Amino acid sequence: MPAAPDPAEIFERAVAEGKRRLDQSMLELVATSFIAGFTVVFGIVALGIVHAVVEPQFGELAKVAGALAFGPAVVFLIVGRAELFTENFFDPLAAAFDRSDSWMVSSLVRLWSVTFVLNLAGGALMAVVFSVDGALPPGTGHALRATATEIVARGSMAEFADSIAGGVLVTLLSFLLAASDSVGTRASMAYVVGFLLALGPFDHVIVTMLHVLFGLLFGADISIDAFLVTTAIVTAGNLVGGLGIGTLTHLAQAKGAKEASE
Repeated sequence: MPAAPDPAEIFERAVAEGKRRLDQSMLELVATSFIAGFTVVFGIVALGIVHAVVEPQFGELAKVAGALAFGPAVVFLIVGRAELFTENFFDPLAAAFDRSDSWMVSSLVRLWSVTFVLNLAGGALMAVVFSVDGALPPGTGHALRATATEIVARGSMAEFADSIAGGVLVTLLSFLLAASDSVGTRASMAYVVGFLLALGPFDHVIVTMLHVLFGLLFGADISIDAFLVTTAIVTAGNLVGGLGIGTLTHLAQAKGAKEASE
């Protein structure tokens, strides 16, 4: 079995992948971001379907079953190289660290802003499609509505803490993907992270916003103010966890290993 790459090698791989992402044409970036948005919706819907089926018989175990059902959506994202917000923190920032100039900064802003907006646009489109009466099995709408209500009912600090954890977890996935050469290994890691995200639940801003949107589409009593506040808290937490904790510490580790080897 080949040895795992050291942090310095992982950093070099991340730089190469980050440059690829930053160099995408606008058309490619828009398309891959839109694809990521509607792809992750299949995980949300699968979670709702399984939760609705399992809960009457097994109660709280429905949360575990739903999380297991959500996992494949992250596999689709990673294997298909779709562009999901926060999942694209580590690699592009590694490239920016490797080449510090104003072009890199503007490229990061373009990448993250386009990804955020188009993830939501693609996800919202599929959410509307699935909200058509009879499109989903009986009970699914109730399960999705209950999840959305639970999300916005959490206290601000709890939501912020969960979103920090979500940001760290997704960044950890990016780091581990840079260490892997096998599609099977990448898919396995993506599935585990998807399962953990849903099990927590550890908030990812796109997934959380689409969960709440589903709740609204299925009649949840959620105000627009509550939706916006939740979005702001989870976005801030993802930035703290994904950039401040996950990305910067991994970059420091890789830079330190690189300096030690020189």
